[in-house]
Amino acid sequence: MFNGSRTYSPLPSSPSSRASSSSSSSSSSLPAAPRRPPRALPRHSSLLAQYSSLFESYTEGEIRQLISALVERYSQAMNSGGHELPLFPKAGNRMKRARARHKPCALKELEVSVSELGLGYESDETVLFRYCSGTCDTAIRNYDLSLKSVRSKRRIRKEKVRARPCCRPLAYDDDVSFLDAYNRYYTVNELSAKECGCV
Repeated sequence: MFNGSRTYSPLPSSPSSRASSSSSSSSSSLPAAPRRPPRALPRHSSLLAQYSSLFESYTEGEIRQLISALVERYSQAMNSGGHELPLFPKAGNRMKRARARHKPCALKELEVSVSELGLGYESDETVLFRYCSGTCDTAIRNYDLSLKSVRSKRRIRKEKVRARPCCRPLAYDDDVSFLDAYNRYYTVNELSAKECGCV
């Protein structure tokens, strides 16, 4: 039916050629070649363009300072046993700090000397000091919300009030007795927390 070799053009150049190709394609019943969508420029090229324009704004001395700082940091990392260049802090560290800020209210303990308690006693004896630590965001009540709103409208001005619950002892441990540096015997009550809560 057709004589000679056929040549296919991927995109028709004019409407007339498009019409003639549609009539010939209908007569030959050949499937039309699928058109490929235009490729989007990769994001890396835009980032490279931004960084190249950024580096063009630096002077040669500033670029040398930047490179020397990077080399120094790399050598410090390698000397400390690291295998990668710690240019920026890892995102995991930020997540750990965020989780540490939002730990619930709980009882903690620490072994300290009596002199470190700041109560005016001079003694080298050590005691187990229990304290309350953590946040109380989940314990916010309507009272706290209302008090915050009233304070923001300056209805309460002079009084010192706290518009959010605080992690504090609900009960205290037994009394603590000790000898000071002059062999005098003392007993201190309500020193260590026994139970913590949001109040």
